[in-house]
Amino acid sequence: MRTRARAGAFVLTMALAAWPAAEAQHPPGTSPDLVADLDEIFADPVIARALVGIRVESLRTGGVLYERNGGKLVVPASNMKLVTMSVAAERLGWDYRFETRLEQTGRVEDGALKGDLVVTGGGDPSIVSLDTGPSPVFDEWAQALRAAGIRRVDGRLIGDDNAFDDEGVGPGWAWDYLTAGYAAPSGALSYNENVVNVRITPDRTEGEGAAIALAPPAKIFEIDNQVATGPSGSAPRVELSRLPFTTRLTVRGVVPLGGNTISRTMAVDNPTRFFIEGLAAALAARGIEIRGGTADIDDIRDPPPAPIRRLVARRESLPLSFLAGHFIKDSQNFYGEMLLKTIGRAAGGIGSTNSGRQAVRETLTKWDVPADAIVMYDGSGLSRYNYVTADAIVAILKHVWQDERLRGRFLALLPVGGHDGTLESRMKDSILNGRVQAKTGTIANVRSLSGFAETKSGEKIVFSMIANHFTASTGAIDAVVEKALVRLVDR
Repeated sequence: MRTRARAGAFVLTMALAAWPAAEAQHPPGTSPDLVADLDEIFADPVIARALVGIRVESLRTGGVLYERNGGKLVVPASNMKLVTMSVAAERLGWDYRFETRLEQTGRVEDGALKGDLVVTGGGDPSIVSLDTGPSPVFDEWAQALRAAGIRRVDGRLIGDDNAFDDEGVGPGWAWDYLTAGYAAPSGALSYNENVVNVRITPDRTEGEGAAIALAPPAKIFEIDNQVATGPSGSAPRVELSRLPFTTRLTVRGVVPLGGNTISRTMAVDNPTRFFIEGLAAALAARGIEIRGGTADIDDIRDPPPAPIRRLVARRESLPLSFLAGHFIKDSQNFYGEMLLKTIGRAAGGIGSTNSGRQAVRETLTKWDVPADAIVMYDGSGLSRYNYVTADAIVAILKHVWQDERLRGRFLALLPVGGHDGTLESRMKDSILNGRVQAKTGTIANVRSLSGFAETKSGEKIVFSMIANHFTASTGAIDAVVEKALVRLVDR
């Protein structure tokens, strides 16, 4: 992957479809008492001046229980993952598996491959480091090479990342967090979610420096170590700084004498380089030398064409139904971008954000989601250019609920209030505990929660509550939303 700055961005609005006429603020058939109570809850000064889009429906009757700005466009944050996941399940299928191939060119003579090794990526997001070391897949490939009689490669180790485009950063992502682990770029060849852990270990002597190591091991940054070992029992202070698309990583701060190793994450700008350098180092550690060095296929003039490559080993991921749990329960942004490009690639052609959004557009049109209800720029929700309506999110969730192929596994992905995922620490001491399955969302001045709940009487409801433009803490916004859910569930 050639690292390059993004120039410009464009809007994807969902394909044209008619949407029912706008409903009254509180549609006929709703309970006046319920509406009055919820109106009072959302009049709380904490949230009253925010723009809050809300829609709540009964899955038993299809009736609207409550609506507030349901047709207004709001920034969804990670609730955009609900869109990406539902379409991925529809277009790819729950049994979809990613494939990565290790191939050779040339013949083998006396233990030497007289040609290149080529690793071809298919967008697998799950090839990760184990216990700060290399990926187990790299060990398996070293064994496969030895089984093929290869002890040395006279040619190059080439990374073929052409299943995806080279635009790793999403449109509308802010420059000031591009180096953060949660904003790791996408790439057809990706390793350890394109993140390194920067591990800072105090010295044995107060006043001395600290040791800094990268896990998995990688020669991708020039580290400027400005960390000192402070007094025993003192509070650790560590700050990482690096400009996007540069290699100089400055680590500042103080770590206490006798303290534990501190770990911080840093995004990797060039996923392909990270992958092939990691693989080359792992092979070398197992006695397999790459004499021709490493190369991105885009950077060489004579890339070996696919017909002359012979398979040495292949890696097949676990099925989408398994991988999706990490995506939704843990709200893993990297998976959102990888899935969106995979959706686009499966639709034909190269995997790109643009082709993925086109496939999403086509799918939501078939589901009767309106053209102007979703503006989609990425698959994770990091982009400030994304907009949705609460009405559209509920429409998508209702479609998933009504489709037996999608419903069961999709519900299993959602965090459960008081139990797991991003809702593990919320709703524990509440009637909501175990009754809410929903996706959270957070970026600055945005807080969202959309999903399903079960009332005391056993009624299933679907809801979307998305708050924008507030100045209160996210905890204060959560308290108002959960108070509203308690009123809805305690019936």
